[in-house]
Amino acid sequence: MDRLQCMSAVVAVADCRGFAGAARKLGLSAPAVTRAVAALEQHLGVALFVRTTRTVRLTEAGTRYVDDARRILAELDEADEAAAGINATPRGTLGITAPVLFGRLYVMPGIVDYLSRYPQVAVQALFLDRVVNLIDEGLDVGVRIGELPDSSLHAVRVGQVRRVLCASPAYLQAHGRPTRVAELSEHSLIAATGISSSPEWTFGGTGNKHSVRVQPRLAVNTNEAAITATCAGFGIARLLSYQVVEQVAAGELERVLDDDATALPVHVVYREGRRASAKVRSFVDLVVARLRADASLH
Repeated sequence: MDRLQCMSAVVAVADCRGFAGAARKLGLSAPAVTRAVAALEQHLGVALFVRTTRTVRLTEAGTRYVDDARRILAELDEADEAAAGINATPRGTLGITAPVLFGRLYVMPGIVDYLSRYPQVAVQALFLDRVVNLIDEGLDVGVRIGELPDSSLHAVRVGQVRRVLCASPAYLQAHGRPTRVAELSEHSLIAATGISSSPEWTFGGTGNKHSVRVQPRLAVNTNEAAITATCAGFGIARLLSYQVVEQVAAGELERVLDDDATALPVHVVYREGRRASAKVRSFVDLVVARLRADASLH
């Protein structure tokens, strides 16, 4: 590898905190990344990483070098984009992740719109009900629901959702509509462990929260299964508001016991900030505008 490739390998190892993750990010084998880092360390005459069987961390010299290398590589990318034109056409493969139902309802329409606008871009979408590490999975853009931990990712808030209780009209007619949280123990409850594996449901807004221990008659590991059982009239489920927006609008489900629960923010996250590639910038701009315009996320 040449110096710039070796420099890219060092930055990738620092970002991914390991050689395997860096190899996936760069599309290389782990031995190739190891050789690139070793070659650069030999050229510099200093160790850039401290390696153990469990961790890889930067040395003091490595920390300084990675900061400089990151700046140099970013400036090279900017030079390439400037040469190609300030409005360079987005191209390449874009990796996107989101929760399963949110991806289907909100992100996929944006992806189809985006692909129709930019024929030189291909999209790989990974919809999972777990937080996916963008760096480890080699992805570019993600949707996060809930408070964000501190990280190097750039985040744009696009809306909010709430946890809601819902049941079918047939169930409510047969079993009555609960008017207090304490009455839930008298009902057939459905728990979607994709939202939380906790046997407690928390109600109330900031400063007025209280938890209720529940004993669901049906526990399922996907939100779609919980929605199916609820629409079939089996009982009362607790889901996120966006997950049942279609069923509530169609009259298949009704919300019950709406409380002042704290809203969960929805963010679009990505890695490169203002230095992001044209494909990332253009997709983030499109999906942010679409999500902010959606009334069901407010």
